[in-house]
Amino acid sequence: MMPNFLNLSDAGGDAVAAMIADAIDRKAARAGWAKAKADADAPLAAHVLAMVFEKNSTRTRASFDIAIRQLGGVPMILDAGTTQLGRGETIADTARVLSRYADAIMIRTDDHAKIEELAEFASVPVINGLTDLSHPCQIVADLLTIVEQGKALPGLELAWLGDGNNVLSSLIEAAGLFGFHVRAGCPQGYEPDASFVAAARAKGVRIDIMTDAREAVAGADLVVTDTWVSMGQDHAHNKVAAMAPFQVDERLMAGAKSDAIFLHCLPAHRGDEVVDAVIDGPQSRVWDEAENRVHAQKSILLWALGKL
Repeated sequence: MMPNFLNLSDAGGDAVAAMIADAIDRKAARAGWAKAKADADAPLAAHVLAMVFEKNSTRTRASFDIAIRQLGGVPMILDAGTTQLGRGETIADTARVLSRYADAIMIRTDDHAKIEELAEFASVPVINGLTDLSHPCQIVADLLTIVEQGKALPGLELAWLGDGNNVLSSLIEAAGLFGFHVRAGCPQGYEPDASFVAAARAKGVRIDIMTDAREAVAGADLVVTDTWVSMGQDHAHNKVAAMAPFQVDERLMAGAKSDAIFLHCLPAHRGDEVVDAVIDGPQSRVWDEAENRVHAQKSILLWALGKL
């Protein structure tokens, strides 16, 4: 079967651990190098990565572009608004055509069913750059950041504050693969996807859904949040009001362990889900996390193309 990366479970825990190890090695090997210089082994020389964006992007677009270049390959960027995909061409036909042009396809879209259809009809690996259901590439970068900070994944206590969104779904999936615990502080009605929760619990990990932010962060090794309102969501005013008690400020962060770190996948709405004193504070590893998108994407691409 084609090694698609639609969710973390498509690869499994051993493969994701191998991605993290490879990313650490490749990152270290490039210390002090020019960003546009290819890795010494250039393992994806003569390979093309097609990147399809139906949702706006900064980090996913930039990190995959740099990632494929550092691996020796070539990026091909396609926006839905400037391609036939945005004018009604089917996902299946797009998949068939891009498979003739590229060695792998990364797509950032809304409905997860679209990426599943793309993977069904593509003859090259398909990578989930983001859907409304999950965000596995982000979580590989997050896990890499956590490991870099000297924190073991098994037994880790992770606190999530805010919306039970796609990022939380993938974090819960990672918890099931690596044996860490998630305490998700979410307003009533904004809980994470039940299927991800059930799958993780079936692996024996603790996934606690709670409506008290302080209870969620108490004694946590890691505090994570994300924007409260994702692109294209309606009823933003009501949602922001419900999320307000889950803002990560200095007082809330103080409830975690003294050596806890703070992560946010960005973009951040400062003054909403997080205050400046936290995101710019000594416990924040947000900028390491953002940089690690590049190193994580490289290892994901290598796995998908059978080079890892």
